Amino acid sequence: MKKLYSGFDLCAPTTSVSMTINGPAPMILAMFMNTAIDQQIEKYLRADQSRWDRAHDIIEKCYEGRHRPSYHGMLPDGNDGLGLGLLGITGDQVVAPEIYANIKAETLQSVRGTVQADILKEDQAQNTCIFSTEFALRMMGDIQQYFVDQKVRNFYSVSISGYHIAEAGANPISQLAFTLSNGFTIVEYYLARGMKIDDFAPNLSFFFSNGMDPEYTVIGRVARRIWARAMRERYGANERSQMLKYHIQTSGRSLHAQEIQFNDIRTTLQALYALFDNCNSLHTNAYDEAITTPTEESVRRAVAIQLIINRELGLNFCENPWQGSFVVEALTDIVEEAVYKEFEAISERGGVLGAMDTMYQRGKIQEESMFYEQKKHDGSLPLIGVNTYLPREHAGEVATEIELIRSTPEEKQQQIDNVLTFQSLRNHYAADGLTELQSTARRRDNLFNALIEAVKTHSLGQISHALYDVGGEYRRNM
Repeated sequence: MKKLYSGFDLCAPTTSVSMTINGPAPMILAMFMNTAIDQQIEKYLRADQSRWDRAHDIIEKCYEGRHRPSYHGMLPDGNDGLGLGLLGITGDQVVAPEIYANIKAETLQSVRGTVQADILKEDQAQNTCIFSTEFALRMMGDIQQYFVDQKVRNFYSVSISGYHIAEAGANPISQLAFTLSNGFTIVEYYLARGMKIDDFAPNLSFFFSNGMDPEYTVIGRVARRIWARAMRERYGANERSQMLKYHIQTSGRSLHAQEIQFNDIRTTLQALYALFDNCNSLHTNAYDEAITTPTEESVRRAVAIQLIINRELGLNFCENPWQGSFVVEALTDIVEEAVYKEFEAISERGGVLGAMDTMYQRGKIQEESMFYEQKKHDGSLPLIGVNTYLPREHAGEVATEIELIRSTPEEKQQQIDNVLTFQSLRNHYAADGLTELQSTARRRDNLFNALIEAVKTHSLGQISHALYDVGGEYRRNM
């Protein structure tokens, strides 16, 4: 698991979230879905004082003689505390089954968000898988099947990611080709499971990195052109399914510890690439991420990059301001042709999964990473403040003193204590432990449906270890 970004809008009628999680994605997504449902249960209870009083009596009885979990610290400004009323309890313990079922159905049909869950790029680039690839891919399919069955239409079940492929060292062509080919592999797998293209294609989204190379100028429009053509001509998908939705994050690999204050300039230019190419959403990196977890000051500067472009830069008020220019049109055709050439190379190796078995993608990423590092170190790729235009003093060193963000030992221990407390308070509610979850996996029934229940009583670690027995741990020969 690399990062987890959660954006709970606790005052809104529905809950929204964006999560970057991979190996344990199904479990954490199940936890989020339960949180969303319980928030709506809490709103239902608070709407009638007698309901809330009855629920409070149930909670008090459950924790009679025991310490109930509580929220530590001050609530952020604008947060009304929704979600804290049922801490230590689940919604199905305080309302009748039919009420819970109705609220659950309504919540699932309105909840919004994105979960990354892309196990293919994990195997190819990031190497933070925890289950075998086959088992992890099956869980991805279970999530999407659950979304189809429960009419979850506004939540992206997978963000097919090229960002981490680029961060591992791939150039823009390889990033785009590997990401799109992974997307088509997921499509083929879901179709093979019996799902219909127009039932799941709108739940797919993409995630790309924007670096400094000129190809990034057109990465989104090329992706949309290729995806729309394939959806229309190969799969007979409807208009909504043909629309590729993608998120851009500015390049973390392009952030350097030397002359660290220059990183905001790079990020600004990469953000321009993304916005002028009409990305659906954008993440601008903080300049100090080359060294530390971003500080409040650096995050505010990163957000300001987007706000200034959106609110102050006049050219941004024109849709596709670069469209029609010679270089953009030429680059679009050149990049598209290069991507199709890479598709052919992958097909010759048995498709995405076959190429992964011979570590084709991983090998190519490593070669391109070495090429980049070589050019950076010999100076043939000029990087201002890193290998050229160096300061007179302390050349090559970190030239700026910045605040480092690190968790304290007390904060780390608090998290451990919280998990142990959760296990001691909740495990006994599942009479058979995680046996039913394992049995569901062995029967090849929908595992996400079982996870929705399992996360009510067991922690992420407990569930992961239980599933290792039936799904296997990740093992990729190097």
